[in-house]
Amino acid sequence: MALPAVVTFSAVGEPHPVRQALVISVVWLLVGVAGGRYAPWTWDEAAPVGPLVRDWLVLLGSLAALRTVPGLGGAPAAPLAGLCPSLVVTLVCRRAVHRHVLAARRDARALRRVFVIGEAGAVDAVVGQLAERTDHGYVVVGACVVGEGEVLSGVRVCGRLRADEPTGLEEDATAVREAARAIGVDVVFVVTGRHMSGSRLRRLFWALHDQGCRLMVLPGVIEVARRRIRLTSAAGLTLLHISPPTRRGLPTLLKGVTDRMGALVLLVVLAPLFALLALAVRMSSPGPVIYRQTRVGQHNRPFPLWKFRTMVVDADRMKGDLAAANENDGHMFKLRRDPRVTPVGRFLRRYSLDELPQLLNVLLGHMSLVGPRPPLPEEVARYDQVEMRRLSVKPGLTGLWQVSGRSDLTWHETVSLDLRYVDNWSWSWDMAVMARTVRAVLDGRGAY
Repeated sequence: MALPAVVTFSAVGEPHPVRQALVISVVWLLVGVAGGRYAPWTWDEAAPVGPLVRDWLVLLGSLAALRTVPGLGGAPAAPLAGLCPSLVVTLVCRRAVHRHVLAARRDARALRRVFVIGEAGAVDAVVGQLAERTDHGYVVVGACVVGEGEVLSGVRVCGRLRADEPTGLEEDATAVREAARAIGVDVVFVVTGRHMSGSRLRRLFWALHDQGCRLMVLPGVIEVARRRIRLTSAAGLTLLHISPPTRRGLPTLLKGVTDRMGALVLLVVLAPLFALLALAVRMSSPGPVIYRQTRVGQHNRPFPLWKFRTMVVDADRMKGDLAAANENDGHMFKLRRDPRVTPVGRFLRRYSLDELPQLLNVLLGHMSLVGPRPPLPEEVARYDQVEMRRLSVKPGLTGLWQVSGRSDLTWHETVSLDLRYVDNWSWSWDMAVMARTVRAVLDGRGAY
């Protein structure tokens, strides 16, 4: 934050640039401390842009007020000119640090040792959920099981608690303290359940906090972004208020404008590339340049999807003969070495160039720039109620599926990513996905 401010203030001839940069640094640190930006749990999710921008606006207002102090002086526009580059540099640095943290976690470093308390099934669920991903900072090293259920996840069981409510104040506390001390844990997860009443949970709080151990309660809510959760209380009860997914209002309007304007600009800019790709498809094999296919969009409405043809003309009729060789474990049909794909088609698919005509779908409102993958009608016919929720938003030209491995993902992983997006999307998240799309396209992993 300080270095870009010094350079900018010096360039515009501001007096005392070093002194001003020092003030900026001190105020920025104070704003970060007040907002809890340096707490360990701030890295448990992706580095969000929104809180950082809000902090920057607070910093800007604070400096505008401080400029009335003798010695700072200067024009009111100077803080804005000096802090715009600082914000950009800070965003870039924060993203770089977050990527470093994620890389460390993938190598099993920078992790906190977790001790789980709960019923056997709940312990297995927590262990499985944490094991599916590496973008968090927790590793389960032990568990204290409530009741006599069998733990199937393989985690070390360090003790057991009675299923019924204990009569003594120290009965649960002693068992948990000894187990946590024996394996050396950083944080304790307590999973709520039918055998974990509020009073019993309160006694566990006392025991663990007296020992200096951090404690977190898992209420059973999954795949909900932190920004949708608000903590409140009533009559001694702790309540989690979960905001509904965004379906209307200014964010959806902004998304719609971004989709249409982005598609229009890309169509104009990529027009020469469209001509070259059309020529390559035409010369590679007989048949039309554009392949038209019916897909299912928002609210189960069918629409015509366009893409550059990557297969031979009679590919749809050949699909039935290849059904037994399907390599996807869900409703999609995928083959790594699909014999119907032309040589030019393999190149187009590897770099997702065959999808570019879908910019017309985005411009016409059938699709969005970011969203779940648009499914085929025969796939939708086999959806269950959970999978149907993927159709509550517009399908996307790109999305979490495309930037997380594409066809290498299992069906369960694909649905989980799509549902996470459907429930938690935001405009800033869309921008992040589009930025990641460039790297995913150049990498070509999972594209076939």
